[in-house]
Amino acid sequence: MVVRVFDPAMCCSTGVCGPSVDPVLVRFAADVEWLKSKGVTVERFNLSQQPQAFVSSPAVRSLLEKEGTECLPVILIDEQVAFEGGYPTRAEMAERLGLEATDDLDFLPMANPGRNCCPGGNCC
Repeated sequence: MVVRVFDPAMCCSTGVCGPSVDPVLVRFAADVEWLKSKGVTVERFNLSQQPQAFVSSPAVRSLLEKEGTECLPVILIDEQVAFEGGYPTRAEMAERLGLEATDDLDFLPMANPGRNCCPGGNCC
């Protein structure tokens, strides 16, 4: 299965950077890493950095035309819209993918203090 995440415009690829980080984005970034550890292919696209990906996906383009950017994030599973307008929980993603959800916190992206998620350490 392939999960494709179409994020709203953010300063870096995950939104987990800068001086004030949204805890929902931290949780979702951890969930993405958890999915990858389970063998799921996950691709993320940021509207501000990869707008062509949004245009190239018929499902995402259609939602954007109807609802504007309020529909973001949009999450496709095997090219079908699975979630829109918010980030699902790990349990919701696991259910859709037929996985058993766990609360393994080893995948928190900022668990290493001083590590910066942005390339070259240049965030917002």
